[in-house]
Amino acid sequence: MSQTVTAAPALATPSPTTQPAVSPDAAAIATMVESVATLADRHDFDALEGLYAPEVRVDYTSLAGGEPEVVSPQALMARWAGVLPGFERTRHALSDVAVKVAGDLATATAQVVADHWRGAGHWQVRGHYAYELVRDGGEWRIAAHAFAVTGEAGSRAILAAAAEAAAREPVAYLRRRQARQVVMDFLTGLEDKDMARVNGVWAEDAVQEMPYAPANFPSRVVGRQALIAQYAGWPQNAGKARFTDGIRFYPAQDPDIVLVEYHGISEIVPTGRTYDQRYIGVFHIEAGKITLFREYFDPTVFAHAFALNEGGDFFERQ
Repeated sequence: MSQTVTAAPALATPSPTTQPAVSPDAAAIATMVESVATLADRHDFDALEGLYAPEVRVDYTSLAGGEPEVVSPQALMARWAGVLPGFERTRHALSDVAVKVAGDLATATAQVVADHWRGAGHWQVRGHYAYELVRDGGEWRIAAHAFAVTGEAGSRAILAAAAEAAAREPVAYLRRRQARQVVMDFLTGLEDKDMARVNGVWAEDAVQEMPYAPANFPSRVVGRQALIAQYAGWPQNAGKARFTDGIRFYPAQDPDIVLVEYHGISEIVPTGRTYDQRYIGVFHIEAGKITLFREYFDPTVFAHAFALNEGGDFFERQ
């Protein structure tokens, strides 16, 4: 879309010059090419992310200079989500969609006329897209695409204003991504025993609730300072620890709520036992901080690992 973000995809609009698909694979790929832009113009970045391979080679040097790069779908969506919603309207019209399939590889090309409006400003860029696709688990995914400029009208000056507007009111995709990153900071901080990172995630009025906590352990901790104290003994009491291997995030309607399933395996130094636990976590995030962490786990596994029922309260002895 600009010198600092990748150019916008093209809006799917039926075109009399689109070549007829000659196979189910070609039809599926043509639909994907058209859908990329439809979803982007509707700001449905979650669905758009699913159209891409785990790594994407992106080349918009014709528009923005620089060099081609390999990025994740999430990073690419973050770029688009950081600009496109700041326009009052975008419309990208495709024509001459052509697809070639060779086994599990394919290419597609399309002409595009892309219009962007904000206030009285208007910018139109014309060019063509070139896509490379791979078949992954029976589904086609975009592994590379390039945009080549053939002409422009209007002013690119509206790009900066659009980016500023998008930053002031981040769309759900970005808010969800940012919220999940806060959760990852918390869990990786525990893995690395980086307590500055762990302590940095809490809001001043943060609350951690543990509905199934064992009898000798608090079921609710209120306030940032209390939470910092709660986790203060972790570096001394835990050996090697993993929480993020195989972590699974589940979508919530509210992008500031994170529902996550994770598996923790920790060496507990004072007891010499391994704490092997399955967790469900519900996190509420506001302004990049955790305001509520509701943690579900098996209390019998917890009590055994920390020897809570074997002659005293482990946590009072820290």
